Amino acid sequence: MTDSTLAPPPGFVPVRLGSAFATHSGQLFARWHDDHFQVGFRVEPHQVNPGNHCHGGMLSLFADIVLSSAAQYQTDIPRQFLPTISLQLDFMNGAPLGEWVQGQATILQVTKNLVFSQGLITCGDKTVARASGVFRRGPLLPESESDHRLHLPGMPVR
Repeated sequence: MTDSTLAPPPGFVPVRLGSAFATHSGQLFARWHDDHFQVGFRVEPHQVNPGNHCHGGMLSLFADIVLSSAAQYQTDIPRQFLPTISLQLDFMNGAPLGEWVQGQATILQVTKNLVFSQGLITCGDKTVARASGVFRRGPLLPESESDHRLHLPGMPVR
């Protein structure tokens, strides 16, 4: 058995972010901390590579969610579809099976059509990956039930 049954760190609550594909990939958790929207997950058996570390594909999906979600919750743009134009990752360390992985991003610039973001993904005291992305500002998204539930302690009301 892995440590996936362990509770997330303090303040993290279960959330639904992204599409059904993202939801199918594993349970995500989020919290508001120091003016940043932080997202995390515990590495589960279906997310690992043959070396029993989180697969790069899962980390890429996670980075995409972290970078785009930061734009939704750390800026004043309306809730809109943000298709990825560019996603770049530098993998620096592994995240072993059962360990907690979390990420947060900084929004560098928002233009009429684009969002530029960068962030770090960590596991314990190690940086697992550095990520940057460019997202196109697409159509507005309809309000969903999960949007109404995402009121994290300390998060500003928009």
